[in-house]
Amino acid sequence: MRTIKVNAIDSTNSFVREFYEGNINFEPVCVRAITQTAGRGQRGSNWLSKAGENLTFSILYPQKKLKISRYFLLSATISLAVLKVLQGLEIPNIKIKWPNDILSAKKKIGGILIENIVKTEGIVASVIGIGMNVNQENFDDLPNAGSLKSITGKNFDLDELLNRLVHKIEMDLNELPNRKSTDILEEYAQNMFRLNVVSSFSSKEEGNFNGIIRGVTTEGKLNLEIEDGVFKTFDLKEIQLLY
Repeated sequence: MRTIKVNAIDSTNSFVREFYEGNINFEPVCVRAITQTAGRGQRGSNWLSKAGENLTFSILYPQKKLKISRYFLLSATISLAVLKVLQGLEIPNIKIKWPNDILSAKKKIGGILIENIVKTEGIVASVIGIGMNVNQENFDDLPNAGSLKSITGKNFDLDELLNRLVHKIEMDLNELPNRKSTDILEEYAQNMFRLNVVSSFSSKEEGNFNGIIRGVTTEGKLNLEIEDGVFKTFDLKEIQLLY
């Protein structure tokens, strides 16, 4: 996969999207920004990253066999790919906080934002944005944030880490059309943060309440046991897991 490095742009997702010009036969491309001035995260939040110490990059990836109904399987596959790379670097206690935040030792070290280009035939391309806190040590006013260095005490080579992540993501996306959805969902569930333990949640409908994460549905909804034997599913906009 071709990788392009730029010094400063507003958003790598917005920038890499420009490489798609309605032609589904384009080659995958990765854009990495040293400084990102308007990075985006889930729920419309901003992704803040200190220049030169972290990774912010986006991949434009062609999709030829991905139905819209398999969107969450794409998201889960990417989250698991990132998780496996970090496990290979011996980063401790790596978990996925639903839907696709990456945690280590209960600290958020990475986030993923996927924006799909959809036509009548389904998803024709995916814009995969990833932010990873790598060598930054201080996170003022962000008590739940961390980095690979703050957790391990080690410095990491940003180019080497980027190459590992991009290679693993591309390899796993190539295999996605051939994998069973049940296998992906089971592997994802096994690596979920707060799986099978009582946790606190907040929703507009129900306020604050306790529940137990039991996994996710094929559509990516969070499956909670809210009472003994009583289950309810929630989508991203409906609920928030409280630390």
